[in-house]
Amino acid sequence: MQVPFLDLSRQNQAVKAEALAALAAAIDGSAFIGGRAVQEFEQNFARFCQATHGVAVNSGTDALRLAMLACGVAPGDEVITVPFTFIATSEVISQTGAKVVFVDIDPETYTIDPAAAIAAVTSKTRGFIPVHLYGQIADLEPLLDASRRNGQWVIEDACQAHGAELNGRRAGAIGEAGTFSFYPTKNLGAMGDAGFVTSQDETIAQKVLALRNHGQSARYAHEFEGYNARLDAVQAAILDAKLRHLPAWNEERRRWAELYRQGLAGVGDLVLPAVRAGATHVYHLFTVRTERRDALRACLTERGVGTAVHYPTPLHLQPAYRHLGYRPGQLPVSEACARTVMSLPLYQGITEPEVQYVIETVRAFFN
Repeated sequence: MQVPFLDLSRQNQAVKAEALAALAAAIDGSAFIGGRAVQEFEQNFARFCQATHGVAVNSGTDALRLAMLACGVAPGDEVITVPFTFIATSEVISQTGAKVVFVDIDPETYTIDPAAAIAAVTSKTRGFIPVHLYGQIADLEPLLDASRRNGQWVIEDACQAHGAELNGRRAGAIGEAGTFSFYPTKNLGAMGDAGFVTSQDETIAQKVLALRNHGQSARYAHEFEGYNARLDAVQAAILDAKLRHLPAWNEERRRWAELYRQGLAGVGDLVLPAVRAGATHVYHLFTVRTERRDALRACLTERGVGTAVHYPTPLHLQPAYRHLGYRPGQLPVSEACARTVMSLPLYQGITEPEVQYVIETVRAFFN
């Protein structure tokens, strides 16, 4: 049996008729930049996230960038985040002129270690960007308490956590702002690039709204320099059509994750994903750990099972951040995870026989 790591065509076939109808409506309306389709999606996704305000932008990277700028980041500031994530989280910090400060992650959930983050605070710290990695919300309360005492902010990198919850609160509605990516592989994916910023603060939302459109408060009225970071109407229409399915898709992911848990419990040295108390995981990825990662991947590849590694080299050891002076061994949990993590197939449309085949193949390797 062949089980690809990811097959987007299955989800897209399931919503093809709705997506084509949304595309036709966008063509008929002929408002391709902004307009009703974008506004409706902004309202609907903000409501889904339990957020008061939502602004659609052209990518998850720009969502992070504009959220930080709206919160007032400036050259010389320090922003604390993790190295066990995609580089978009950190590159937007550097590109504003601020300094990236990396701290280690929790060994069970792979999200930011709040104690390490708080210990890294200096007089230059402007804020925190915790990453809701693999579909689970980070431990935010300690960061929120610390930031409120010291006049800092917390921006949630929720690019992998559409619909995730912690103690009944949705990702993107907990910190000063939340940021999302709709890259096609996400739980809610566009047919191209797209992103979103949520906030409970109207001032932040209005600043992002202006920043995404060249700093305009009204046509040709530029309060400051901004960016061309608008979401086009075609992507908004498609995302709005797919949003209706997201709760069911997330539930489907949890169902397959539970099947993996049952089938892989106690197998070899596999460490299965931990779920924080009070959390609802949406399993953007089902990521396991094993000291035999590379051999297991080779075995699965040979038997037709696709896998991936998220992420093989932590950011503090990447050439792009050599100037920051981090050395191997400084952030040991991130480094250990980078050496041992592996993601198994999990996506909308995967079938029970396929999941069972993956389980059987993993078990056979260890046996």
